[in-house]
Amino acid sequence: MAIKDIAAYAHLSAEDVEEIGRRFDAIEAHHRETLGAKDAAYIRNLIRTQRGVDLLSRVATVFAPSLAGPTAATMGLAKILENLEIGHNVMHGQWDWMNDPEIHSGMWEWDNTGPASGWKHSHNFSHHTFTNIIGMDNDIGYGVIRITRDKKWKPTTALQPLTNVILAALFEYAVAFYDVELGRYFTGRQSWEETKPRLLETLRKVRAQVVKDYVAFPAVAGAVGFVLAGSMGRRNKKAKTRFQAGVGGAKHHVKRAAQAALGANLIRNVWAYAVIFCGHFPDDVETFTKRTLDEETKAEWYLRQMLGSANFRGGKVLTILSGNLNYQVEHHLFPDMPSNRLAPIAREVEQIAKEFGLPYNTASFPRQLWEVQRTILKLTLPNKFLRAPRWNAPEVRADEVFSHYPEVDASTGPRQLAAGLAKLKKLRPRVLA
Repeated sequence: MAIKDIAAYAHLSAEDVEEIGRRFDAIEAHHRETLGAKDAAYIRNLIRTQRGVDLLSRVATVFAPSLAGPTAATMGLAKILENLEIGHNVMHGQWDWMNDPEIHSGMWEWDNTGPASGWKHSHNFSHHTFTNIIGMDNDIGYGVIRITRDKKWKPTTALQPLTNVILAALFEYAVAFYDVELGRYFTGRQSWEETKPRLLETLRKVRAQVVKDYVAFPAVAGAVGFVLAGSMGRRNKKAKTRFQAGVGGAKHHVKRAAQAALGANLIRNVWAYAVIFCGHFPDDVETFTKRTLDEETKAEWYLRQMLGSANFRGGKVLTILSGNLNYQVEHHLFPDMPSNRLAPIAREVEQIAKEFGLPYNTASFPRQLWEVQRTILKLTLPNKFLRAPRWNAPEVRADEVFSHYPEVDASTGPRQLAAGLAKLKKLRPRVLA
């Protein structure tokens, strides 16, 4: 139920596909040639801002535990900035051209339970090379969510609404163990010798993050709380009373610091989940079979990235908070392009899509998130309970979709895929499709 022949499905000639490839190569060359001081200042200022927000949040939590709620929000903001706009993009090599060892893909270790090395393999290599290819891109549902009908329904799929909530809340741990691929080990497709080094590296990184957020940070808060509460009890001459006051203050500060860290991580996890899912799983994002890799050219790879990604609209704040991944189409076309260049590139990409009659999947953030959640809830059910046919559903289409609607294909000539898909969409059942 996935796409086998991208060029034919896209209603493009071989010459069209190659021309698209030349256009994208030219876009990339132009933006790389013009990188300079302004781009470098963008990432350096962002890193300083992120570190300042994180430091102030932690200091405020330590000295004013009553502010644990607000500081959890600002600490969560710092983690979002570090993970999405800084860590993810630095590890893609977007800023390697600066030759700054502190902002280099080979040196950066992000504020996340997943080790950078594992993320760069599972994400930078596997996902971005085999984008949306069934059986090769594990990002399609992350191994636990049925996001396409190509994934077989099992009785455990009935728990998908609960699994989805847990995945969002613990998203950093899903990322952490993603490259370990424990599922392959337990099913005998991966040896212990292959699994062990990745598992141990991940466990070490998880331990480091847990110690930082839930041991070291609360310990500092507890020490400060002990001193502050103890000093307030000096009017009482009894040392035992002052000590008891200090212990009480320490416990209170430790609890508040741990709560702030837990809240910050939860905020970051849910937000990262939402951003990533909105860029990969809204309606009409295509999936592909392994056959698309047969002699795939660079131009065809570009075309697969366009059809297999989605954007969401928003202002400057939303753009930064999403790590510029609201331009997911452009990020997939140019994964190591500095993120601040994706907005101007998007205007050029959308124009190319219009010229060649290709869909440019973009909508508001709430709309894309709603479509993703609707698909997840819908695919909790076996296929026999779904209303839309398997060749023309919002979450999946096949090459032969137009053969089922000859009246649509007859009016869909070269460079008319977007027009044809718009007609097909009107033929879908409207209730839960």
